[in-house]
Amino acid sequence: MTQISQQALETAIKEYRDPYLNKDLYELGAVKNLTADDQGKVTLVVELPYPSKGIAGGLKQIVTNALEFVDGVDSAEVHVGQRIHSYKVSKDLPAVPGVKNIIAVSSGKGGVGKSTTAVNLALALHAEGARVGILDADIYGPSIGMMLGVPEGKRPDVRENKYFVPMAAHGLQANSMAFVTTDKTPMVWRGPMVSGAVMQLLQQTLWDELDYLIIDMPPGTGDIQLTLAQKVPVTGAVIVTTPQDIALLDGKKGIEMFRKVDIPVLGVVENMSVHICSSCGHEEPLFGHGGGERIAEEYDTTLLGQLPLHMTIREQTDSGAPSVVAEPDSEVARRYRDIARRVGAGLSTRERNLGGTISSIAVAEH
Repeated sequence: MTQISQQALETAIKEYRDPYLNKDLYELGAVKNLTADDQGKVTLVVELPYPSKGIAGGLKQIVTNALEFVDGVDSAEVHVGQRIHSYKVSKDLPAVPGVKNIIAVSSGKGGVGKSTTAVNLALALHAEGARVGILDADIYGPSIGMMLGVPEGKRPDVRENKYFVPMAAHGLQANSMAFVTTDKTPMVWRGPMVSGAVMQLLQQTLWDELDYLIIDMPPGTGDIQLTLAQKVPVTGAVIVTTPQDIALLDGKKGIEMFRKVDIPVLGVVENMSVHICSSCGHEEPLFGHGGGERIAEEYDTTLLGQLPLHMTIREQTDSGAPSVVAEPDSEVARRYRDIARRVGAGLSTRERNLGGTISSIAVAEH
């Protein structure tokens, strides 16, 4: 039997380049085990550093084919998994128990689809194999509960008269001010009360081993947002905008705010980039064109993705089953999952927080 060359196996594995980090599997440190037995069977274990369930099948197929072309290889078995680490935050703030990474989803102004994006991003990260929670910090207009289909008036369980047990919805762990107040009670609070309430919700919720906690921030760049950005150990921020000039202007303010408090901006999501007619499918850029790309270029950040203005996105979100769970195979869900992988991959290039929570491993077999 032909002796299998270790170098030939490694060369075959290096043919695959990660689509989000543009590195081969060795450069990523993703090859965890490679063995070849006397019968010509090769076994490879790969562990990607970000939520990547959606591309695991393609990776497995490409690398299996490459390995089976190597002289002496009769068969190849490739196992693909992922390990998500805790990454350092810029400020010396205590970590939130049970949470590895916090991602703030923010917008310079209201009405750009920030909460819709936050919910679908959280669901997409979960669909990609991560443990995800979502905190509704939009005190004046909390909508996450409705979007996730949590029945009105349902209250979280309380432990030791002090801690909230997060609500379970579509695989997410969720908490919101809306769960502890009624929608008939408007929040007539000043800034310090709002930021205090959010910090209490964040720290007194029993988050269970989350890879990512998505925080749906209040819209705008005022005192509340600044206080939260300074007090919460945020790993990175995602800015939501529309292509409209006025929204872009406010989106830039959002980026500037996070830069002032040393929170890395992971990228920009351009919402409502084109309107798709529900009758004929015609696409038209109602709010302008290319705005997200211009911001990303100007601020040296990433355009994470562009989402259409489509009636079904609103209908699904209003009905408590956002696009990623309502139509997991749709183009919109595919775009959100692509954004989720980009966010996770971007974070994976940061310095690790070695004192953080233990990294979790998930194995995706296809």
